[in-house]
Amino acid sequence: VREHKDELTALDSAIGDADHGTNLDRGFAAVVQTLQESRTEHEDAGSPLTSAAKTLINTVGGASGVLYGTALLRMGTALAGKTTVGGDELVAALDAAAAGIAARGRSTVGEKTMLDAFVPAVDALRQALAHGATLGAAVEEATLAAEQGAEATVPLVAGKGRAANLGPRSIGHKDPGAASTALLFRALATAISGAAA
Repeated sequence: VREHKDELTALDSAIGDADHGTNLDRGFAAVVQTLQESRTEHEDAGSPLTSAAKTLINTVGGASGVLYGTALLRMGTALAGKTTVGGDELVAALDAAAAGIAARGRSTVGEKTMLDAFVPAVDALRQALAHGATLGAAVEEATLAAEQGAEATVPLVAGKGRAANLGPRSIGHKDPGAASTALLFRALATAISGAAA
């Protein structure tokens, strides 16, 4: 997020509040600090996600903090008590996250939101795993789907958020939330690749 902060802010300046990159950078920096300070050796997979969610909600202004916070909170709930996470658990957690985003944002795919990257990514992950892909390869497929989903928001008319006020003038701009979603899936793919190395 930090590496692409200016890019995200530029996307948001075209159709939003011009603060998406700045807000997420501040929020995820706080998440990293919180997780480093609270790390324990035997914690379950849900705990860091729940902690990250609370930090984001308390640190990031605007809709993105609430939406990403909700996503991480739902994932934390789905993974509570689990000490290892495989493909099935990851799909279930990401399904819960997508449902949380949709409910909190009262949105669906096709409205030029982060869901336009998130939902195709989870679908691609599920399909890749069903076809026997390793977790790393499946998350790479999910990441590519998220990146394609973000690009696919360019010709859409925004149906939610501040961008919806622009109506047809929102056409031609990539949704910043979809762009940051693709970045987070890329980070997940990098983390899994590093863990497998």
